[in-house]
Amino acid sequence: MKRVLVILGPNLNMVGVREKGVYGDETAESINLQILEHAQKLGYSCEIFQSNHEGDIIDKIHACRGNYDGVVLNAGALTHYSYALHDAIACVRIPFVETHMSNIHAREEFRHKSVIADVCAGQICGFGKFSYFLALDALKNLM
Repeated sequence: MKRVLVILGPNLNMVGVREKGVYGDETAESINLQILEHAQKLGYSCEIFQSNHEGDIIDKIHACRGNYDGVVLNAGALTHYSYALHDAIACVRIPFVETHMSNIHAREEFRHKSVIADVCAGQICGFGKFSYFLALDALKNLM
């Protein structure tokens, strides 16, 4: 059974509370349960990890080596400036799918640039919670 990790970055624990016009009013907990269900349907063993701390996320990425076959990563705002996150992903050498609920290219200018895109297999954005399901589907062909 393939092992998949979903990593959620800063403020993603507040989905359902923050910016409902962007992220909707469904809670993070509800979406996480649906992610786990979708992963199970695909035959994956899946874990979800959320942190508001860059170093904790980097430590979790390092721990992926030998423990997971692929990663769905919504790094939140870290996407746009964390070269440390970029370097951590590059070290691990398993497929990462960069994922965002909102269309980062249709938002503020600073969100248009991803510093992690070139070390990820691909990017999925703009489909709300379905972005996570699409990313899990994409991993099937990458692992």
